This record gives sequence, C-alpha cells and structure tokens, in this order.
Amino acid sequence: MTARVIDGKAYAAKLRGLIGEGVEAFKSETGHVPGLAVVLVGEDPASRVYVANKAKQTVEVGMASFEYKLPADTAQDTLVALVDELNARDDVDGILVQLPLPGHLDELAVIDRIHPDKDVDGLHVVSAGRLVAGLPGHVSCTPLGCMMLIKDTLGADIGGKEAVVIGRSILVGKPVAQLLLAANCTVTMAHSRTKDLADVVRRADIVVAAVGRAEMVKADWIKPGACVIDVGINRVPSAVEGKTRLVGDVAYAECAAVADSITPVPGGVGPMTIACLLHNTLQAARMRRGMEMDKRF
Repeated sequence: MTARVIDGKAYAAKLRGLIGEGVEAFKSETGHVPGLAVVLVGEDPASRVYVANKAKQTVEVGMASFEYKLPADTAQDTLVALVDELNARDDVDGILVQLPLPGHLDELAVIDRIHPDKDVDGLHVVSAGRLVAGLPGHVSCTPLGCMMLIKDTLGADIGGKEAVVIGRSILVGKPVAQLLLAANCTVTMAHSRTKDLADVVRRADIVVAAVGRAEMVKADWIKPGACVIDVGINRVPSAVEGKTRLVGDVAYAECAAVADSITPVPGGVGPMTIACLLHNTLQAARMRRGMEMDKRF
C-alpha cells in the first residue's frame, strides 16, 4: 500500500479562492472591506517571513492588511495600548499578535487583551471556552486546517472513527481534540506520560501528530488504512554537510507504506495555517456585523 498524499498546498489555494469570493460578496452586502491587523515585535527572522506572507495573502484575497512592526524593546504598556486601539477600530476585524514575543513581554496578558470577536488566531480563553461549549467562535488556525484536510480526505461525516492526538498543547493538541470530538469521533489525547504509546496510536483511524519530535511516529505505530496528519516541523541535518532539512513528527516514507492517506512535511498542514487565518478574518467581519457565518467552508 502507498498512501495518498494529502496536498495541503493545493487545498489552501482552493480555500483562498473561496475566501476571495466571500470577501467580494461581503463587500457587496455591507460596503465594508474585511481588515486584518498583524503586530510584529522584534526582528525574529522566521516571524518576519511569516508576517510578510500573511500580508501578501491578505491583500490577494481582497482584504485590507494593517502591519505594525515594533522594536524588540517595546514596553508592555505600549503593546497593550496598540491592541486597545485596534480593538476600537471598526475597519479592523481581526487582530493577530505574532508569537513568540520578546522575553520581557507577557504573552498571555497581550492575548487576553484582544477582543474575543477579533481573536482570529483563536488563542483567547474566551475562544477556547466557546470551542469547548460548541458555541460560534474562532478556532486556532492550525487545528482548523487539520480538520479541513481530514474531512476533505475522509468525507464530511467522520463520526464513529477513533482518533488519537499526540500532543496536548493549547495551540494544536487540545483544540484539534475538541474539533474531532465535535465531529463525533472517539478521541484519545496521548502525551509524554502516556503508557504504551505505540499501542494507543495503533488503534486510531485518524492520527494527528503534534508533539515536536522529529520522525517519532514509526510505521508499526500506524493502523493499516489510517489517515495521518503530521503537524510537526523539525529541522534535522541533511545529507549535505552543514545543511538541514525539514521533517515532521512522523517517519513519512515508512508510515506512507501503511497509511491510507498522509500529509507531507513540508506541503501538508503548513500552508493551511495562513489560509485559515484569512477564513477566520472573513468570519469575524461577518459576525461583528450580525451576519451568519459563511457556511461554504
């Protein structure tokens, strides 16, 4: 068996197309342009590239992009004041503060300051609470992207399937487990203290690996015919001296020989993150104006 490759890059491109159509419809209905504000503090190279890509794709789907680049020594009060200003602006529907922040800043306090209706990164405690309660709200982008790929691969009805999530972070593990539970899966959350981890994973029809350990999940962990979603991004030495390559949390080649479908790294879950951020921004623009959420997604 050779697994089907779940092409996140292609799905993300299709999703951005739908979002662009949704933006045009929203403009026609309201006369407003959905707006996304992204705040970057400091000079972290990876964050700078990521923020630039967000801004580019925001404009491409017809939204307004607002970028704020602050020096690394920005004070907590200054950053909080900017968030307050963005909360109050009607032309800003979504706010994202790029993480990680410099060490002297309190990330949780900054995220908590974002109005939940504009929390398009889905990290506010109110957003987490809405997810658990099954209420409308914003879901963290990477877990939302995982679910879109799972349902596109397996079909919209995944009820009754057994899912194992490896990793319990607030960014991926916990929210994706809640999404799978809401889809009527039987969900097990595995982590560093899980006994007989391979045996637990081997039960799963759906495996979501989000633990941050390079190629930890081996072929003999995978149930034949499973759907494997690899969220991990790890740099390891390449065959060329002094160079590195990206791998996931799953040993891709050997697991692809057992699974029915699998996401590659790169090109799987990664491209979905920004697309889902744009999805959340469009939904935020609609929700803030008393409109129903766009149900095409």
